[in-house]
Amino acid sequence: MINQIVTKIAKREFARSLKFEEGILPELPSCSDEKPRLLYMHIPFCEELCPYCSFHRITFTEPLTRKYFKALRREIKIYQEKGYKFKGIYVGGGTPTVLIDELAETLNLARGIFPIKDISVETNPNHLTSGNIEVLQQSGVNRLSVGVQTFNDDLLKKIGRYEKYGSGDVIAERLKNTQGCFDTLNADMIFNFPGQTSQMLDEDLAILLNLNMDQTTFYPLMVSSITQGTMEKTIGAVDFRGEQKLYELIVRRLETNYDFSSAWCFSRKKALIDEYVVDYDEYAGLGSGAIGYLHGTCYSNTFDIAEYIASLEQGRLPLKASRKFNLHDQMSYDFLMKLFSTKLDISALQEKYNGKFLKTLWKEIAAFEIVRAFRYFPPYLHLTPRGHYLWVIMMREFFIAVNNFREYCRKQVNIV
Repeated sequence: MINQIVTKIAKREFARSLKFEEGILPELPSCSDEKPRLLYMHIPFCEELCPYCSFHRITFTEPLTRKYFKALRREIKIYQEKGYKFKGIYVGGGTPTVLIDELAETLNLARGIFPIKDISVETNPNHLTSGNIEVLQQSGVNRLSVGVQTFNDDLLKKIGRYEKYGSGDVIAERLKNTQGCFDTLNADMIFNFPGQTSQMLDEDLAILLNLNMDQTTFYPLMVSSITQGTMEKTIGAVDFRGEQKLYELIVRRLETNYDFSSAWCFSRKKALIDEYVVDYDEYAGLGSGAIGYLHGTCYSNTFDIAEYIASLEQGRLPLKASRKFNLHDQMSYDFLMKLFSTKLDISALQEKYNGKFLKTLWKEIAAFEIVRAFRYFPPYLHLTPRGHYLWVIMMREFFIAVNNFREYCRKQVNIV
């Protein structure tokens, strides 16, 4: 019952908070402070499109992709001119490594103009070649996150990845050969696929433990309303009723060898680079369809790639929609994201919001205390085992709301 209530409330609140104001184009303010911020870059190109994916992506073509990277480098320079000084980079997609030379040129540009300490890049198993790895190392990449999803051959075939990336054995061998090349090698996994059983998931976990991965991230399946309808025709209907059982299996198998970096990310060493959503208070979203959060405003770039390129060729940022969070929304965002990292520094947030954090969010905090979602060991709130899964639900609903916004925007520019 508690899970259903949290799901319902989270779904409603995130749908409300992510209703962007379109038509009134946002402006990016100049920046003069030294607050640590992340530079997120979105590369929307994939060699083939997976049927369960709700991210902004299109089929790769080389000429368009090269124009896109050139525009992205123009966008980076505009942020530099506005006074932003990013400390970290996260490159997501799509498949950021579809043109490794363009990615390298873009990363090297950013490293040359910003005080970058950490770089995390997403890729797919077929791009784990010695040539690509060498280029990524030379470009300063610290963390490489590989989209694995599952090692089960039947499931890989069902979700359209077997032909593209090979069998589970092939993927595992590629991961094994890449270990030690970066500070952190992360395996991106998904659980709660239609038809995925506890035994199938347990076998995935056994492979990861045998590989002794630096880090693994287990995302619950998160699909937009439109993608869910498409999935039902090809893969099957999404059913959240068995999600908690699968999550508890993941935790049970990994918690003896790994630390929680977030409610769904498990790391062998605390010093490993983590997901960008928990490491930075603010991040800029660059690239078509990228979403950023700066100065209390959540904003989105255009999803129309031709418009994105044209805007930057004319020296204009491709901003399309935004929503200014009120003080309560800003605090709620911090509450969600900071506790997702499994602990929240109450004193730091009290200082950030001039002593108003507890006064404003006392009802939310009290509600989660009643259901034993966390324990308070001053100055931190720590998620309990029950709290870990509740935060998985909340983050799942947050990202589903983001995916629904993406699908709405993609529909407006006729992207399928």
